Amino acid sequence: MKTTLQAVTDRQFDQVIETSVVPVLVEFWKPGCGHCRALMTELEKLQQTLGSKLVIRTMNVEENFQIPAELGVTSLPALALYQNGEFARFIGGLGKLEAIAKQIGVVSEG
Repeated sequence: MKTTLQAVTDRQFDQVIETSVVPVLVEFWKPGCGHCRALMTELEKLQQTLGSKLVIRTMNVEENFQIPAELGVTSLPALALYQNGEFARFIGGLGKLEAIAKQIGVVSEG
């Protein structure tokens, strides 16, 4: 799947999470998942809108098994938010970018 978002692997994951000074949002996806493609499009827009306020990475679960297994990812797409180098929560309601941004807390309500 062609995307402008950077991918992260099991091997790189800890370094990406631990060295970021802003929240990191990770989309877990797999090829052939239509919902994953749709969400990735929204995340690309979100990254363009927020710039340096948020790091967004993608992880292909068919190529990377360790991190999704540790988190208990069982359905796709899945979004995990990391803050201050630690897992904060899964983001639900995989809707449009405004809703995602509000859930993450990088834009205020109203």
